[in-house]
Amino acid sequence: MKKIKIVYMGTPDFSVGPLEKLNNEYDIIAVVTQPDKEIGRKKEIRFSPVKEFALKHNIKVLQPIKIRNDYKEIIDLNPDIIITCAYGQIIPKELLDYPKYGCINIHASLLPKLRGGAPIHKAIIDGYDKTGVTIMYMDEKMDSGDIIYQEEIKIEDDDNVGTLFDKLSVLGSNMIIKVLPDIINNNITRTKQDESEVTYAYNITREEEKIDFNKTTKDIYNQIRGLNPWPVGYANLDDKKIKIYSSKIGNSSKNASVGEIINIYNDSIGVKTLDGEIIITELQIEGKKKMNVRDYLNGIKDKTELLGKRFK
Repeated sequence: MKKIKIVYMGTPDFSVGPLEKLNNEYDIIAVVTQPDKEIGRKKEIRFSPVKEFALKHNIKVLQPIKIRNDYKEIIDLNPDIIITCAYGQIIPKELLDYPKYGCINIHASLLPKLRGGAPIHKAIIDGYDKTGVTIMYMDEKMDSGDIIYQEEIKIEDDDNVGTLFDKLSVLGSNMIIKVLPDIINNNITRTKQDESEVTYAYNITREEEKIDFNKTTKDIYNQIRGLNPWPVGYANLDDKKIKIYSSKIGNSSKNASVGEIINIYNDSIGVKTLDGEIIITELQIEGKKKMNVRDYLNGIKDKTELLGKRFK
C-alpha cells in the first residue's frame, strides 16, 4: 500500500464513518470541517461530529469560514488526495486541481439522481424505492463530476431518515476503503454523468417541513418518515404546533375535510387525507416532550372531543 497524505473534509455524523475507516488504514494529515456553532440561548459552542472525532484522534483541524477564499493552509499541507463527505461548502477550483490523485467525494445518492445537500431526505420524501452511494471525482459544479463507483440499497417501507442515514454511512465507509487503492493506482474507469437524468435534493426548507394533508396518504407517509428524526414534519392543531414523528397508512374511507381527525384508536389517531387516512402514532405538542399517541390519548378525558378537529 502506498503511503499517501489525505485531507478529509466533512461535517455531520454521516461523515464520521468514512473518516474512521480511513483513519484506521491511512494517514489523515488534517480534517476540514465547518466552523463551530453557537447553540441555544446560552450560546454554547458545539463542535461538528467530524471535529470531535479528529480531536479524539489527534488529527489537525481546519475550519475556514469561507473555503473559497481561505484554502492556502490546506495546499500548504501538500495533500496527495482530498476526500470529502457532506462537507457543506463549495470547494474552489484551485483546491480541486491541486492533489495529484484528485478530490474525491462520497455522495449519498445514485448520481445523477439527487444532487445536493439533502439526498437522504428527498429519496424518502419523493418515494424512491432504492438509493445508494456514489464515489466520484469533484468538479466545480455541485455533485456533477465523473462517477468512479456506485452501490445501491433498497429503501424499505419502514425506513426513515435516521435508519437510511446509518445504512448509507456504513455503505459509504466500506466503499471508499474498497475503491481508494484503485484510485491511487489509476485503475479505475471514469463515467460521465447523464445530464438528462439529473434530479436535485436541495436542503430542506421550512415550508417543506409542513405536512399538507391535501396530498395522498402515501405522499404524506413518505414526507413524515423523510423528515424523521430531523428536522421533523409538523402541522397545527388548536393553534398549537404539533410535530409528527411517525405514522402508518390507514384504510378508513370516511367522508370528511382533509386534515380532519376521523378516528381515535387505542394508540393512534386517524386523519383524513386526499385519498384516505394517515394514522399518526408519535408526536410532540408544542412545549412538551415527544410521546407516543397512546400516552397523548391517555391524558385526555373525553377522547371523542378530538373527532372533527382539523390539522392545518
